[in-house]
Amino acid sequence: MENLNNLNRAITHLKEKGERVLLLTTSTRWEGSDEDPKSTQLAKRIKEELGDLATLIDVSKLKIYDCEGNVSIEKGNNCGVKAALLKDKEKNPSGCHRCWASINHKDDELWKVSKELLSSRTVLFFVSTRWGSANAIYQRLIERLSWLENRQSTLNEDNIVSFIDAGIIITGHNWNVSGAMELQKQVLRFYGFSVPEELSFHWQWTSDSTDETGEGYRKDPIEFRSQFKIQALDRLVESFREWLKK
Repeated sequence: MENLNNLNRAITHLKEKGERVLLLTTSTRWEGSDEDPKSTQLAKRIKEELGDLATLIDVSKLKIYDCEGNVSIEKGNNCGVKAALLKDKEKNPSGCHRCWASINHKDDELWKVSKELLSSRTVLFFVSTRWGSANAIYQRLIERLSWLENRQSTLNEDNIVSFIDAGIIITGHNWNVSGAMELQKQVLRFYGFSVPEELSFHWQWTSDSTDETGEGYRKDPIEFRSQFKIQALDRLVESFREWLKK
């Protein structure tokens, strides 16, 4: 019941705020799979509740290059400087997107995130854990957004995300999901977001970090859907196929 309460608390908070929400999913499945990752299922559940108030972007489907590490080059911190401005009014209508990788790679699609992010009032990151840490898609995204933090901390410019609430909803099987969530909440605070408690929660199937049984991995998604009242997409597909045969 606690897990469903956490989800409903986040939905209620977003509805009461009544402003634009950006939902960013970062977990992965094979493109031919009938199953969404658990964190993505939660994002779609929230999207259903919020309707047009929310925009959902699957970050795993975007072409986002790795961070180039311009924070720590020998000639000094060069991340998010004015010379790194993305000069494209369509991709950067706010005039705030500054990232060298966006300039160095013409097909980079980080702008699809930053454009929506800087016109929203809330952003929720939906993340799966892999080996006790946030997955690689999320980590690539958050590293590429380092210029949000660097322009205010090192460059002493305005905090351009101070008006945006942020939260992280993170799932995993058996190890360190809570720790991964708390770490990323602190990262979001470093970036300058407001991080209300209502917008972050985690789900972990078992607290036994040694439980790697096949039976456990089969029970995990079933119990997840039961606790959050989510119907399995694969079952819906199977039912539809059976209906077509009739």
